[in-house]
Amino acid sequence: MASKTIKRRSLALAAGMAALLAAGQAGAISLQQAYEAALKNDPQYRMNYYERESARENRILGRSNLLPSVSASYSASRNVADIETLQNYYDLGTAQSIKHPRYISHSSVVQLRQPILNLDGIARYRQGKVIAEQGEAAFESGTDEVTVRVASAYMDALFADDQVALSKVARDMYLEMMHVNNRLFEKGEGTKTDMLETQARLDIAEAQLTEAKDNAVAARATLAGVIGMDPGQLDQLTESFRPATLAFGSFEEWEKMARAHNHELAAARLAVENARLDIQRNKAGHYPRVDFIAAYSKGNSESINTYDQATVNRTIGVQVNIPIYQGGAISATTRQAAAGYERAQADLDARTNKVLVELRKAHNTVLSSVHKIEALEKAVASGQLLMKATEQSIKGGVRINLDLLNAQQQLYTSQRDLAQARYTYLIGLLRLRAAAGTLDASGVREVAAYFR
Repeated sequence: MASKTIKRRSLALAAGMAALLAAGQAGAISLQQAYEAALKNDPQYRMNYYERESARENRILGRSNLLPSVSASYSASRNVADIETLQNYYDLGTAQSIKHPRYISHSSVVQLRQPILNLDGIARYRQGKVIAEQGEAAFESGTDEVTVRVASAYMDALFADDQVALSKVARDMYLEMMHVNNRLFEKGEGTKTDMLETQARLDIAEAQLTEAKDNAVAARATLAGVIGMDPGQLDQLTESFRPATLAFGSFEEWEKMARAHNHELAAARLAVENARLDIQRNKAGHYPRVDFIAAYSKGNSESINTYDQATVNRTIGVQVNIPIYQGGAISATTRQAAAGYERAQADLDARTNKVLVELRKAHNTVLSSVHKIEALEKAVASGQLLMKATEQSIKGGVRINLDLLNAQQQLYTSQRDLAQARYTYLIGLLRLRAAAGTLDASGVREVAAYFR
């Protein structure tokens, strides 16, 4: 009787694990689909997208300072004037004549201005290009962040589901063991100690199951917030999980790649260049500006002096503006820009240090996770063998109930740790590539291939 019961418990554990692996096959959302949904629905990604679109316009705004500008104006005014005229007559003397004309004056002007020498405009043109490129780099950095975030949320939800499923298996296992112990005790074949041991393990398993369910709800809510919809069922890790071979082995190779291609560092370097150009732009306030100007104007009674006269004027020429003194504002803004440049340099150094620290952590995580996965796979296999051996020993009267409980708990812990190590490896792989600036859609597809 006890032998059959032990077999049923083993089958229940195996069935629970099989259900865990099979969960999500029907109507499951894949990691690739979650990634694509995040690119459409994640608020942070949308914000980054529109920031890039805004930054792109700086290229045109900067160029506009060097291109011709055309303006037109028109005005019409109703006038009431007093005109006093003194006339001299030889025979009558001086006579005064007063008129009160009422008329409407018209004025229209079209003017073209083309910069010839505009150092401020040149600096703004260069800044516009740099800011546009900085926006692109910042967007790519934000895309890397969203990619890692959706993958982390996806795997956190999976691990939370794993915890729930494994906790249920453990709870059911102890519940079944409790029933067996009760029957054995009633027949005089069991002990009160066995019942108390199993009851204690059952109470712990119930508490762990409740906590696991709460964590699963929170993890799924986090994932739903990233992808903008209910995730539903999720794909599970394949049974034939094998860590990928890194393109670069040593940390020095990854560091060289990160310094050259990391998007966050690229945006920071462009910020430094923008700050340098800002110094030039402010210094340009000391230099003259030369513009070519062409204008066409037409007026009718524009002033009291041209009352009842229509005029047309065509002008073409050069205008020179020479700044002389503006209260020290130009020097102050130049010094302010120089301080901003030093700040941008310091920010670049800080970001470089942060990226290299993240790169080191990700590199170490990937390498250590490979060895950890191998060790835990062996631990799971050993745990399964230990369970079988313990069951046989109990049949022979060598082992007791507590030994089987310990063996089952050890197997449960090893399976949980193995799943976590695999998720940690995949997240570390994405973080490593993001820090190196090589993370793209193909990297997501590569990680998504580990799921089915």
